Amino acid sequence: MAPTPRIRLATPQDAVRALCVYAPYVRRTAVSFEYDVPTVAEFSERIRAILERGYPFVVAEEGSAVVGYASLRPFVGREAYRHNAETTIYLHMGARGRGVGRALYRALEGEARARDILALEACIGVPREPDDPYLTDASVRFHRAMGYREVGRFEACGRKFDRWYDMVWMEKRLAEPF
Repeated sequence: MAPTPRIRLATPQDAVRALCVYAPYVRRTAVSFEYDVPTVAEFSERIRAILERGYPFVVAEEGSAVVGYASLRPFVGREAYRHNAETTIYLHMGARGRGVGRALYRALEGEARARDILALEACIGVPREPDDPYLTDASVRFHRAMGYREVGRFEACGRKFDRWYDMVWMEKRLAEPF
């Protein structure tokens, strides 16, 4: 049985280890719609910018290894949306299916509640064809299991590896409006 991961707030110095988690998704999957792996400096800046805006960026550690990360960021970027946040989560390929994602999202939900965030929004790429070699419905299934529901779909809005992908928005309400 794998050890229980330790979840903690990240710092920009975690960029190298977090980028090791993220890079395979950019290079080999359509989970990320990025084409090029960001540099360590770029990734460090992403972490810094999230933290500087008062949002959480958390990492899951097993021993000295980062096996996943998750973050919140402003949803849409307008003040009226301040009670919603967009989620991001990535797991080391070998850490999937072991509860790491659930632990990261539970930590994010606690951080969100502490910031009066009422709803979490997840933007997820989905395959248009069965048996797509670059993307499965695993993220949609994970989010559904975590209490998210699909609230919108954009068809053929992303293109990677010469294939078109849909994108769904899934939402989890943490609380009702004040």
